[in-house]
Amino acid sequence: MTEGRVLVVDDDDDLRRLLESLFTLGGFDTRSVGDGDSAIAETRVFRPDVVILDIMLPSVDGFEVLRRIREDPDTEGTLVVMLTALGSDEDVWRGWQAGADSYVTKPFDIDDLLRIVRRLLEEGSGLSVGGAT
Repeated sequence: MTEGRVLVVDDDDDLRRLLESLFTLGGFDTRSVGDGDSAIAETRVFRPDVVILDIMLPSVDGFEVLRRIREDPDTEGTLVVMLTALGSDEDVWRGWQAGADSYVTKPFDIDDLLRIVRRLLEEGSGLSVGGAT
């Protein structure tokens, strides 16, 4: 039995593959995509419990992906962790306004990210902010 379904969305191929492998090794059913349009489509098909979502993506940025996830009645309850290099107060605020459940800045600690995902799955939504450790 898996801990849940995770969709990793990042345009950096190496980071995306690394996160997909680490979440899979961590007991999650994991898939990954590299652009915003694919993220929207895969969220509808795969029905992840958690989306790890970069902001700077080809085709559709992460803020728009998150907005569409929240507007779709079939995916509105999906937990979303923004994982991005954009760490200004304004960016964090935009993430919160768009409906992010957590906002983690790169560079990040993979163990912290796994803890955040597990906590969100246990407790449900509620914005938290993380960063480099």
